[in-house]
Amino acid sequence: MDNTQQHAPGLLTVSPSPHIRGRDTTASIMFEVLIALTPATVWGIYVFGTRALLTVLVCMATAILTEGLLELLLHRKVTVNDGSAAVTGLLLAMCLPVTLPLWQAALGAMFAIAVVKQLFGGIGKNFMNPALAGRAFLMLAFTANMTHFTAAYDRVWLSAADCVASATPLAPLKQGLLPEATLTDLFLGKTGGCIGEVSAALLLAGGIYLLLRRVITWHIPVAYLATVTLLSLIFPRIAGAPLQSVAAELCTGGLMLGAFFMATDYVTSPVTRGGKLVFGIGCGALTVFIRYFGGYPEGVSFAILIMNSLVWYLDRAFRPRVYGKGKQGGASRG
Repeated sequence: MDNTQQHAPGLLTVSPSPHIRGRDTTASIMFEVLIALTPATVWGIYVFGTRALLTVLVCMATAILTEGLLELLLHRKVTVNDGSAAVTGLLLAMCLPVTLPLWQAALGAMFAIAVVKQLFGGIGKNFMNPALAGRAFLMLAFTANMTHFTAAYDRVWLSAADCVASATPLAPLKQGLLPEATLTDLFLGKTGGCIGEVSAALLLAGGIYLLLRRVITWHIPVAYLATVTLLSLIFPRIAGAPLQSVAAELCTGGLMLGAFFMATDYVTSPVTRGGKLVFGIGCGALTVFIRYFGGYPEGVSFAILIMNSLVWYLDRAFRPRVYGKGKQGGASRG
């Protein structure tokens, strides 16, 4: 064959990397997350009443509208169809007590999208989880309302004015006591708490679904839960009952929701395996530390947000060595 033969124009296409594309899109991933969150959300609505449904709808609608309007005003591509704003709104609602005024829930969703997400450039550019940042904002701004809970099956229909206040299972743990509910009730979600956090069983099932669908990997949730388990076993808050203490720590608060759905956020978690493991360990250690010594009974939100700020350093520390380069970045010696 003549080596000078020319290929027809357009036969060879040259483009910048990456050259391998998967079938997954942002919309398809967000759809999988919504499916995984549905059982725990439905259970929260069943346990706490239609007011929980209103909170979910308000948060999701506010998040979607805020994102769409801001992108129009800033002349950016409107991305509400990718489902990320809907997921943010749902995750925020799941972290809220059913008694929270709806306007405050809407304010939290606006903060999550406008300040934490869009202010930094939109999807893929925020450095912390928007839903958790929205919850942290509400915790600081409306502490009393964010710590006002109802008992399970004390259903709130429209107004939260007449509901009976009840402590979450984390409150007795703070005092070194076992929660009044049985461990079975804690696992299934027959206790008071936030709308979507009460059923550890359904959140665990949703997390396993995401693992099987390969939406997330095991590194962060396993490292997170294993760290909480180990520290709770070594330093149990319930004297003389280490196993019960561990079970109570795992099944209460937002641990399952945080480990599977918040800490694994693509944008705000490390991309390397080593970074993911250290990230999960850090989240677990900080959660236990805040629960034990902090002013709030729960530490999941603040633990993940703190670790979000360290993701760049973790990715840098665990970045793979470039082929042909030494540890210092120079050429390797033969």
